[in-house]
Amino acid sequence: MSVVLDPAAPGRSAPLRIVMLTPAYSGPEDFVAAGFASAVRTRGLPIDLVFARIEARHLTDESLTDKVWELVGPPTAATRVWLGGISLGGYLALCAARSNPQALAGLCLLAPYLGSFIVTSEVARAGLERWQPAPLAADDDERRLWGFIQSRPAGLPIHLGLGRDDRFAARHRVLADALPPEEVDTVAGGHDWLTWHRLWENFLDARFVHP
Repeated sequence: MSVVLDPAAPGRSAPLRIVMLTPAYSGPEDFVAAGFASAVRTRGLPIDLVFARIEARHLTDESLTDKVWELVGPPTAATRVWLGGISLGGYLALCAARSNPQALAGLCLLAPYLGSFIVTSEVARAGLERWQPAPLAADDDERRLWGFIQSRPAGLPIHLGLGRDDRFAARHRVLADALPPEEVDTVAGGHDWLTWHRLWENFLDARFVHP
């Protein structure tokens, strides 16, 4: 696991921590290079940032959730935690959140991977509220992820950021259509860092600058 930490103030914890997981083929330093940390600091927000890449070998084993929760840290009354990610990182964030959603203040999902075309089409045809999967195999993590989205706790907000021209836009729309409009932010752009940075700035402004 590769991690970049960017604390709001060295030596003490901020009241809010955001843990963001990378898209595939990216490292945590790419968040910094794309301006994610500077967007927080120029706004003067008291937020500790954790950027991380989960190694590919953990994607199919049970250590995945533990690896993510090591980054989140134990819940405390003094620190709220938002967990999120981009593309595959968004999928991993959802998988981890499923095990302990009460420990999170929210989920920030930017262009998240939401499963195969087969699974997302199945959910789209039924509509998320009416979707009822067959009994799940032990390794059917994608349908378990949608089951979590379907039954997520009412107190767990999701901030979904999407590029209108993203190559996975059809799959993203399945989730967007199931969320309240205020939880969905769509901008011009594709599946790239420029678009994700714009979505990140909108997330910060909507959730922490102008709540």
